[in-house]
Amino acid sequence: MKRLLAVALLALVALGAAAGWTWWRYERAPLALATPEVQVEIERGAAGPAIGAALRRQGVDVPDWLLQLALRWRGDAPRVRAGNYEIAGPITLRGLLDRLTRGDVTLRDVTLIEGWTFRQVRAALAKHPDLKPDSASLTDAELLARIGAAEPHPEGLFAPDTYAFARGSSDLEVLKRAYRLQQAALKKAWDARMARPDPPPYRTPYEALIMASIVEKETGREADRVKVAAVFVNRLKRGMMLQSDPTTIYGLGEAFDGNLRKRDLQADTPYNTYTRNGLTPTPISMPGRASIAAALDPAQIPALYFVARGDGSSEFSNDLAAHNRAVAKYQKQRGSQ
Repeated sequence: MKRLLAVALLALVALGAAAGWTWWRYERAPLALATPEVQVEIERGAAGPAIGAALRRQGVDVPDWLLQLALRWRGDAPRVRAGNYEIAGPITLRGLLDRLTRGDVTLRDVTLIEGWTFRQVRAALAKHPDLKPDSASLTDAELLARIGAAEPHPEGLFAPDTYAFARGSSDLEVLKRAYRLQQAALKKAWDARMARPDPPPYRTPYEALIMASIVEKETGREADRVKVAAVFVNRLKRGMMLQSDPTTIYGLGEAFDGNLRKRDLQADTPYNTYTRNGLTPTPISMPGRASIAAALDPAQIPALYFVARGDGSSEFSNDLAAHNRAVAKYQKQRGSQ
């Protein structure tokens, strides 16, 4: 009887020691990493042994039996989130599983700039090393369909901003977020402006977006933004041509060599506002919130013309004679520099 008790006691001691050692391995012992910082990607749907296999394959030396035991004990195996993780030592198994279940993935970011064309947006996304280029083989129309956009043309539909994303995310996810953000900003500005007694001369929010894109390209200084918008709105109300150089340049496309000539202003395209009245058929750039706000709430001034002073600001005139004098003045100044 005493022998059996001794054996049982030894078994309990051994079991306790094993449990303590296992707990130490989970709670205190740092995991061996192949390098001081390891990039680990957990694929969507991975579970159980697949998680352990992925960790070991990518440089995290964790025994499968210990990992599976820890996952069962914690009860959070289904909560391990897919994504890319930067694992830096020292880190314990507990710390690693905490990160995997929190979804503490590696974040990167990409910035889309006010005034960019959609061609520039696609180029920036395509060259980003941490984005999956899922849109690379898609036409513009196919891309719009994939992100749920109803518009037939992508220009101006995406909000300029800095977008954080998990390393390895699809570029389509960034575009979807940028599209929704632009739609929300446009709706908010449109609803606020249309609630006033003197709404702008746009039939739809899309027309306001077109005007905002023109204002974005025409503005050299923040303080002039609402005045530039006022000039174009005043012209639109009077049935005057907008006569905007950026719209004409956009219509020239790749044929534009950086020098806008008289023949370019006379070459008719759907975007040449020197030969065609009204707004262009689509936006010409990616407007920010400030340009959207200016297009929907321009300055209350009678100006119909403006000319660049050469320092980033503009001179505004109410009539052609005053505008011609301003043009002569600032052209003379530039010529004497």
